[in-house]
Amino acid sequence: MKAQQKFDVVGIGNAIVDVVARADDDTLRRSGLTKGSMELIGSSAAKSRYAQMGPAVESSGGSAANTIAGLASLGDRCAFIGKIADDQLGAVFRHDIRSLGVSFDTPAACNSAPTARCLILVTPDAQRTMQTYLGACVELGPDDVDANVIGAARVTYLEGYLWDPPRAKKAFLKAIEIAHAAGHLVSLSLSDAFCVDRHRSDFLELVRNHVDLLFANEQEITSLYEVDSFDAALQAVRKDCRLAALTRSAKGSVVVAGDEIHVVDAEPVARVVDTTGAGDAYAAGFLHGYLHGLGLARAARVGGIAAAEAIGHVGARPETLLKALVEAKLA
Repeated sequence: MKAQQKFDVVGIGNAIVDVVARADDDTLRRSGLTKGSMELIGSSAAKSRYAQMGPAVESSGGSAANTIAGLASLGDRCAFIGKIADDQLGAVFRHDIRSLGVSFDTPAACNSAPTARCLILVTPDAQRTMQTYLGACVELGPDDVDANVIGAARVTYLEGYLWDPPRAKKAFLKAIEIAHAAGHLVSLSLSDAFCVDRHRSDFLELVRNHVDLLFANEQEITSLYEVDSFDAALQAVRKDCRLAALTRSAKGSVVVAGDEIHVVDAEPVARVVDTTGAGDAYAAGFLHGYLHGLGLARAARVGGIAAAEAIGHVGARPETLLKALVEAKLA
């Protein structure tokens, strides 16, 4: 018997506290950082690079957690699975996500590395360069996947970044099996082009055999298929995945489902302040629209509205109630 449906979306991802500061291109060059990239760093590097950062905004983050926060702001019923430590930042993360109405009951790791943090440098062109210390995140494993939660969610949303820790791969595969056994959907975000480079063959296998709904930006999808053009990647993914929502920054997004293709313009924004979390917000908006039967094109429009809100301020979590914003925009 299928579990009683309780959640619209459950996200599985890295439970991270974001530390966001402004920086210029010279700072990135001196530090040997590639603009727009995500680099995994160790404990000592996390301490030294944090000390070198200017004034910063600290808030709970993590890619899948940001998407779940966006869905909660849209009024959806959500849960999150991610590993924190039994420390101050872990308590902050748990409080923040629960305060949004999100169910988060993953036990804290004991005698582990500290709760993860992501050091984000935002340049004047609004690009973000991320250095991530995974800390306790690497402790997430199959035992943390609650079958009752996965079975009760219409969509299980997986964060590509979490494919790095070996035990998390087993957690993903367990969640996928449970979700599909319950007749529900599995969604994957490719997360980052450098992440795709590290795990291309694994991601292709996931997309072709396990994923119902794929999220990727232009760089990620062209990296996945090792092609030079977006059109070539589009033709490849339409053969491999039931549904793909592909974002192209100022060019908007393209949604493809077999022979059905929708090209949706980007939502106007007065000023781009910080692109951190734009893709996460888009995924939240699209999933909301898709699950509420708005159709693919309007779901992409909702994704664009959520992304536009995200890039209009520093930080990845919504500063405006997305439900009210979307209702006003679609009226």
